[in-house]
This record gives sequence, C-alpha cells and structure tokens, in this order.
Amino acid sequence: MTALINSQDFITSIAESLQYISYTHPRDFIQAMARAYEREKSQAAKDAMAQILINSRMAAMGQRPICQDTGIVTVFLQIGIECQFDTKQSIQEMVDEGVRQAYSHPDNPLRASVVADPAGQRVNTRDNTPAVIYTELVAGSTIDIRIAAKGGGSENKSKFVALNPSDSIVDWVIRTVPKMGAGWCPPGILGIGIGGTVDKAMVLAKESLMEPINIQDLLQNGPKNRKEELRLEIYEKVNNLGIGAQGLGGLTTALDVKILDCPTHAASLPVAMIPNCAATRHIHFTLDGTGPAHFTPPRIEDWPQIEWEVGESVKRVQLNGITKKEIASWKTGETLLLNGTILTGRDAAHRRIQSFLQDGKPFPEGVDFKGKFIYYVGPVDPVNGEAVGPAGPTTSTRMDKYTDMMLNQTGLIGMIGKSERGDATIESIREHGAVYLMAVGGAAYLVSKAIKKARVVAFEDLGMEAIYEFKVEDMPVTVAVDSRGESIHKTGPALWSQKIRDYRKLD
Repeated sequence: MTALINSQDFITSIAESLQYISYTHPRDFIQAMARAYEREKSQAAKDAMAQILINSRMAAMGQRPICQDTGIVTVFLQIGIECQFDTKQSIQEMVDEGVRQAYSHPDNPLRASVVADPAGQRVNTRDNTPAVIYTELVAGSTIDIRIAAKGGGSENKSKFVALNPSDSIVDWVIRTVPKMGAGWCPPGILGIGIGGTVDKAMVLAKESLMEPINIQDLLQNGPKNRKEELRLEIYEKVNNLGIGAQGLGGLTTALDVKILDCPTHAASLPVAMIPNCAATRHIHFTLDGTGPAHFTPPRIEDWPQIEWEVGESVKRVQLNGITKKEIASWKTGETLLLNGTILTGRDAAHRRIQSFLQDGKPFPEGVDFKGKFIYYVGPVDPVNGEAVGPAGPTTSTRMDKYTDMMLNQTGLIGMIGKSERGDATIESIREHGAVYLMAVGGAAYLVSKAIKKARVVAFEDLGMEAIYEFKVEDMPVTVAVDSRGESIHKTGPALWSQKIRDYRKLD
C-alpha cells in the first residue's frame, strides 16, 4: 500500500529535529559522560567533564545550542519503495528547506558555518545549506531518517588508511589517535568503517556514530563476534593512552567505539576513523504519512546533579592592564577566572589581519591587540537579551600558522582556544613570554554566561568569523601553555598513561 508523505511534514520534521539536537544530548551520551565523570581520577579532566555536563543541562533547559559550532548537517535516508511525496521538489531541496528553517529559527538561531566555493572565496551560505545526504531505497512504506549536525573540530580529525590485508587495524588506531590531538574534544565516540572502497569506508565510519552507546553492556556480556572483539580491544587500548578529557590527561578518552564493516576487495583493507565530539548531536525518527515527527522534551532528571565549584587554588585575573610579569607566574594546569576585555578572531579574521600587516595598513578602529588576549571563537547570535549566544572555543591549532606573526607584530600577549598547540607555536609562546589558555570545548553555553558585553569591532561581513570585543566576568580557563613553554597537552597524557600502566600492575 502506497504511503503518501506530506512534503511539509518532512520539512518540518527535519527542521524540528535539528533544533532539538542543537540543545539536547542523546540520553545515552549523558549517561556515558556521567559514568566517566564519576570514575575519573584526573582533577583537570574531571573539571572539564563537569563543565560539559553542566553545560549540557543548561543548554537543554534554556533551549540554546550545546556548542557554538552547530555543525554541518548530514542525513541518512532509507526511503520505502511504497512511499510517495506530494511535491515536485527534490529530496535535496526539501532537506535544505528544513535546514534553512532550523538554522534561522528566531527563538534559537543556529550558527551558519557552511561556506561555498571551498577552494576559493569561501563565502558563507548564511543558512547552513546544503546538507550532505545519503539516500537508499528499501522495502516498505516508511521513511527512516537519521540526522546529525557534525562539528568541524571533530570532522577535521577524520582519518583514512589503506592497510594491507595482514596489517593490524588496532595498531593503526592506537598509532593514529594521539596524532588527532584534542581538537575533537574528547571524551567522545570513535566511529570506524572497515571494508568496501575508500568512499564506502568513510561513510560507514560516519554512519556508525549514529548507533547507541552500549560499550558497557558489551563489557559486561562479552563479545559474540570478531567485530565486537575489535570494539573492546580498541576501547581499552585507546583509553590506556591517557589522553583524557580535552587532552588534559585522564582515564577516559573514548566513551565508546563503534564499527560498521562491508565486504571489500581481496587485495584491500580500507579503514576509516571519524570521531564524535563532546557535542554529539544526532537523532533517529520515522515518517509513515500520518504527520510530522514529534520529539519528547528532555527531563532535568536525565542529568546528574553536578556542580562545578571554584576551588581555593583558582586565580581570579584582571586582564585589563595585565603585564607579562604577572603572566609569567602562571603555571600549566592552573585554573583561572578571566575578567576584563578580550578580542576574538579565528581563521578568516587572521587572514585579514595578515593582509593588513603585509600591506602596511592600519587596523580598523577598535582592533588593538597590544597587551591583549585573543579568543578563538565564532559565536552564535544572541536572543532574548543575551550579550552573545553560545561561544565556546574553536580548535587553536588552525591558528598556529599565524601565531608568531601575531606575537611579533601586534603586541598580543595571550591566546584562548581549545586543543594543543604545535611545537613551533609553543616555542614562539616561550620566546615572547606569552601564554595560551584553554577553554572547555563542548561547554559553549556555560562559557557564554561569563560574557557580559559583546560588540563587533571589525570584519562584520565575515559573519560569525568577525572580530568581536567581549567583556568577560569570571570566564573559566586552564593554563595550557605557560610562558616557559610547558604544555599540559604533552605533560598530562604522558603522566596519565604512566599512571594507568601503574594501576594495571596493581590490579
């Protein structure tokens, strides 16, 4: 029997699902993160996970994005051959209309991050379209829809390898995960695709991230096949690396490992790995022609009752007028509460700054980095009296190529972002007596509450990549690279990988 799918129901379901996942973590993710928080012994990692869980609860209750990076939309459609749409629009056009409505919602606008002409002008499409769609015709009279909003920080850490059939998949994963750094905001989920062709393996890895978190059940019941054995082996060995939450060192790096596979050529062993970050956003629903999908509002009881408290060792810092002498007293791993004025800037803004410097042109009024800190961020637009929308950090390593220029030529003395810095950047920080601070990726709504005033001071045409001036009160950060060039992203995992080995010997 043919099922008639109302095109407006389809579009509305896409739009409402994207709104829903922008502020609601899947329940299994909350439970897995809470379990990791309870067992964590590294205080730095525990504090990071506390902020992630508190941010998650705040975002759900306030219906504002979990992360400022509200992702590029990926949709997996299984369309029953007995379904029919009452429209002349294509699937792409209908999905994109749903995306457009979701990302321009007046009560909860989402950040438009998609740029056209990717190898050229990289112009923001302003509505986060087009979506990436995978469509399959299947038996039946329903449409099965799995939808995700994938952040750039974790997507950029995706890896692929064409192994020889006799090579070890586990060995490749364990060699590769440390090279991914902390830009994917661990702890999260590792999705692995095995087999098929190069492109099929990548799609399998992405698709695997839609599956429920169930590694604890697998640990309890034991594996039933080789794929489940692989999941457990990789899960254990990845967590033994000691990378920990936000790369600070700790017991939990992966909350789960998912694997999908496919038959492949006898000469091939294609393997893809894609991580999901601490802002995991995905949902699964079905349309059968009886109306749009409905999404159950979250319950406050779904979140653990965690409070992140400022300890006695936390320093409250006034940035206005700060000196390099004071910065030199900070040590890696310390928690600071920032107060005062900071400027923002990320990829596109740094490119503009570079061109101004090369051409000898003065910066726009309001852009003066001398003695200042820059925050690598592209915030969500504000609503309902907010100074700014969710405003968590972006991956700092992308700005490494500009750091020496900024420290040498602009008078900048500090940077705020997420993840590690490269060796050359660390050396530049040391040479200039500067500092790099880390805000928690995946705690964007929580961080935004510390931003009391915000205004665009330059490059407004860049949208979310414009330069803002923020006035902050008690913005929580961790000293990640101090003025002596010590990096917590090096010392933390090294310390905790050894501690984990010691724990295992005691067992």
